[in-house]
Amino acid sequence: MRALCVTESRNLQLRDVPAPSTPLPGYVTVSITAAAVNHGDKIFLKRPASASLTSGPRLENVWGASGAGTVTQVGANVPHTYLGRKVAIYRGLQQDAPFLGLWCQTAQVPYQACLLLPDHVDARDYSGSLVNVVTAYAFLEQAAAEGHRGVIVTAGGSATGRSLAVLARRRGMPILVIVRSAIAKEEVLRSGVEAEHVLDSSEPDFIRNLEQTAREIGATAVFDGVGGAFISQMIEALPPRSSVFFYGFLSGAEKVAFHPAIIMMKDLTMRRFSNFESVTVKDQERRADMLKDLEGCIEDPLFRTCVGKDFELEEFEAAMEYEAAGGRKAVFVLSK
Repeated sequence: MRALCVTESRNLQLRDVPAPSTPLPGYVTVSITAAAVNHGDKIFLKRPASASLTSGPRLENVWGASGAGTVTQVGANVPHTYLGRKVAIYRGLQQDAPFLGLWCQTAQVPYQACLLLPDHVDARDYSGSLVNVVTAYAFLEQAAAEGHRGVIVTAGGSATGRSLAVLARRRGMPILVIVRSAIAKEEVLRSGVEAEHVLDSSEPDFIRNLEQTAREIGATAVFDGVGGAFISQMIEALPPRSSVFFYGFLSGAEKVAFHPAIIMMKDLTMRRFSNFESVTVKDQERRADMLKDLEGCIEDPLFRTCVGKDFELEEFEAAMEYEAAGGRKAVFVLSK
């Protein structure tokens, strides 16, 4: 079968590799419909040390962490309800197990890395979004467990930001969504995000409005996908005993800079958030509960992958270079 594989020089190469045989216990064979190119796929490709923290042995060196398709075979100890079902796949849900990457025609993965999809949906619409939904779910679980009553998301227009808005609404947790322009604010509201508090960071009164709104709704958990000068700008407006969780770096190489007195006076904490290191994902029972819970709401339009452009596997160089506004993703389409 055709597959995109990573070479020793950390480049991609289209190869013919053996198709997976009868699945091992706990594994399913999936005919891949589509597989998205997520930001992490690009980052980990060039940073192998980081990639080694997130996964077990990569069979045949096939790349790709997100995809969707139809289960064609199930191994022992796999519920037969998976056979013939459409699934969304995120490799980070079972990071220690040997696996075949998802940028291929047929993948074989642990069934607990899959979310069952409704029969009537298009699998392509979920080819890259399970990672975002899982990240949002695991973060809200951790925030609630640590006593936070409300959250702030800095990249409110991102796929994870939209997922956070949906899941926060479901659990009745106040959320403050931050975007970086008036156009982005309009796009977020037009997309169907039902957030009471959407702030545009380009407005003159942004810091004052942030400080007031965060205090009013008790938002002390910050999910930061921007970093850099932006988090430096807003840190003084955070309520006391807030926690900033770093997840992304849309600001690129910008440095985070602030006076240490702010940390001491407000008793702030700053740390990274990792979905695959969260209790929700690492604990087998909690992971299963999460997937079951998400099955009941995955049809929400805001959970769908924001597809920008379809590519064939042969067009992988163009797909890896593809960048589009609004978090739109390149997607490898492997079957119609």
